[in-house]
Amino acid sequence: MNVAARTMQFRETLEAEMPAYGVALSPEAVDGLARYYELLSDWNSRLHLVSFRSPEEFATRHVLESLVLLRFLSQGARVADVGSGGGLPIIPCLIARTDLQAALIESSNKKAVFLREVLREIEMKERAQVIAERFENIPTPEVDFVTSRALERFEAMVPQMIEWAPAAGTLLLFGGEGLGNVIENLAVPNERILLPKSARRFLFVVKKIGRELP
Repeated sequence: MNVAARTMQFRETLEAEMPAYGVALSPEAVDGLARYYELLSDWNSRLHLVSFRSPEEFATRHVLESLVLLRFLSQGARVADVGSGGGLPIIPCLIARTDLQAALIESSNKKAVFLREVLREIEMKERAQVIAERFENIPTPEVDFVTSRALERFEAMVPQMIEWAPAAGTLLLFGGEGLGNVIENLAVPNERILLPKSARRFLFVVKKIGRELP
């Protein structure tokens, strides 16, 4: 299947499946997401950014799941996305919502190059920046939300990520039961939301509420 046909499948899946995820996308957002899909597909064979088998899987399992975040992000929200990798979840959110601003924190220099290329191609450089560093090695940014979908040793790093997050910030973290158990053991206020069309993947909404971890 050629690039044009794959991109068309991606677009058609987005438009057909977005109501199931509680997402409404403008035609301009669909265009931007299709361009993002093309860029990622081109770079993926070299950098192994995201694992997926078909345009349909990327549209649902990766993009639409990422866009579930939108219902939690306030107008004009500032976001720090930790372990951005291939740009999930934050790049789809930036494409869908032009009011958002973000810092994409990615320790791999090669992946950081890809992220900067996406921001340039989709004309988001004024609203987002890429920081090629581990989150624990940089000061806590002035943001309202911290997001993360994939991070090396994710469960082990979550306590440090919560401590690093702004005192009044909210963390929006994707993961399974293991991540949920870690969060519960930290005794921080949180909500567990089952992702659409999934039995084992969740979005965890974690409130820092301005106090130190036990």
